Amino acid sequence: MHSIIALQAQEAKLPTPWTDNVLNDSLPLAEYPRPQLVREDWLSLNGWWDYIGGKDKGDASAPNQPLSFEHAVEKIKVPYCPESILSGINRNQEINMWYKREFTVPKHWEKKRLLLHFEAVDHDATVFINGKKVGHHAGGYDHFTFDISDYLQSGKNVIVVAVRDLNDGQTPSGKNGPRGDYTFTSGIWQSVWLEPVQETYIKSVRLLPDLKEHCLHIMVDADPNTTVMATAFQQQKQVAEAQSSGKKNFRLTIDHPQYWTPDTPFLYDLKLTLRDASGKITDEVSSYFGMRDIRLGKVKGVVRPLLNGKFVMQLGLLDQGYWPDGILTAPTDEALKSDILFTKKAGFNLIRKHMKTEPRRFYYWADKIGLMVWQDMPAIWYQDKDTTVNRQRFRRELKSMIDEHYNAPSIVAWVPFNENWGAFDVRNITDWVKQYDPSRLVNGNSGFNNNPSYQKAYGDPGNGDFVDTHLYARPYKPAIPDSNRAASLGEFGGIGLFVPNHMWPVFNDAYDYAATPAALTDQYVLLLSQLDQFMRYRGLSVAIYTQTTDVEHEINGLLSYDRKVEKMDIPRVKAINTLLLQNAQKLNQ
Repeated sequence: MHSIIALQAQEAKLPTPWTDNVLNDSLPLAEYPRPQLVREDWLSLNGWWDYIGGKDKGDASAPNQPLSFEHAVEKIKVPYCPESILSGINRNQEINMWYKREFTVPKHWEKKRLLLHFEAVDHDATVFINGKKVGHHAGGYDHFTFDISDYLQSGKNVIVVAVRDLNDGQTPSGKNGPRGDYTFTSGIWQSVWLEPVQETYIKSVRLLPDLKEHCLHIMVDADPNTTVMATAFQQQKQVAEAQSSGKKNFRLTIDHPQYWTPDTPFLYDLKLTLRDASGKITDEVSSYFGMRDIRLGKVKGVVRPLLNGKFVMQLGLLDQGYWPDGILTAPTDEALKSDILFTKKAGFNLIRKHMKTEPRRFYYWADKIGLMVWQDMPAIWYQDKDTTVNRQRFRRELKSMIDEHYNAPSIVAWVPFNENWGAFDVRNITDWVKQYDPSRLVNGNSGFNNNPSYQKAYGDPGNGDFVDTHLYARPYKPAIPDSNRAASLGEFGGIGLFVPNHMWPVFNDAYDYAATPAALTDQYVLLLSQLDQFMRYRGLSVAIYTQTTDVEHEINGLLSYDRKVEKMDIPRVKAINTLLLQNAQKLNQ
């Protein structure tokens, strides 16, 4: 028998309103992880796992056998990273991480295939079932799945997951890397779950709204000998139906479509039914979609982004998605949703998800609540080391990010690079993203006017959909549109306010400072008044304030890092934001 090291009581450096609930919860983040492909039967594997971790532990890079857990082990609460207080480990940069837990297959699943899903593991993961190697996955931000049916035994089954994460900047890692600003994170950091399916099932679905043709293009990944029936519902009333075979693109006609916008985030429900060659139903999943279109066009001779054919000023917050208790992982689904609700409450219509991706439920809430999203690709810091491997890794993970979140109507733009961080082949990569997903806008190098000191600036790629600069505090003069690209202020503001007892316990800084919430709000109102001028008379179409919350040493958020203090007068913020957006609408007249 192995012994378990007793968990020592640990005190959070900066608790959020959800910290205590998670510390006392044996099944955290228990919501269904995949809102656009839902099946009724599933089982969460979140919660306490046995754990062995550290630089001197068994090499977890590509093991062929699981590590023995016969000796003393700790417990870790999945899916929180070992660097976080919520995990119960709270140690930095483990390098080698070994996870183990048991599960029993429910009786009514025994004649089905069993899928084991990992929503995200950083970075190299090897999975064993009952001592046998099932597979390996490399990537820090994308989900992966193994069919473990052939490895199961009656009664209890054992999962062991080996994870290795060097945090050496040679994988896409964004702020979660050696040149990032914040706590490194590693290991399992999103939900783990089981799902039973029939031998023939829907593996994935790709949804593309087409306003011009009044339809939804659907691609279902399933056996080509199957038949797929797609049914759309508008407020529980069936409005469309279409049938096709698996692996074949088909159209679902939507008469008089109700458009998705941030102000009216209408979502259609979608049911997909799969039948085999004999006509028997083998799978049925529920999903949703939004009818919206994003592209560039001219408004009074100025190139601007058009949402459903009209210019909508994109006014947003830079959202880094860090938490003092969970680091990269929001403590609860309610917490994840709360940042989106706050952004909406403050009168913004966009989130720039900066240098990380989120669980799929984040985009579900953005879709449902009504916020556009710019999605950054996490930077790879040392793209010039071992270029054959590292650059290929970046490209592969960029493609995975687009594939994973393709169906989210909230996502209106991809951002491959930020401020020249890890930039390479920017022009070619920008063109590739635009070609791979022509349904969205692409900002090839947001803030190309800024540059890290450790590498030469790539600069403005000259292509893509935006001329994008980053300018903080004031005064500033954002870029102007050219003949093919809209003008974007990809980051601005960054004004700090010290809030005692609500800051990470380090030296805190910002680009500029205000003495009081009233003074900070005054500065924001002034900045927005200037932006209104640039929007009306200089062609500015996007402005993204830095940032939603404080993050570790940065105190320039609208919220404190623990989400307990609103640092500005939010009704005044909403009022000036609303005025700017209304003035933008008038440009369509």
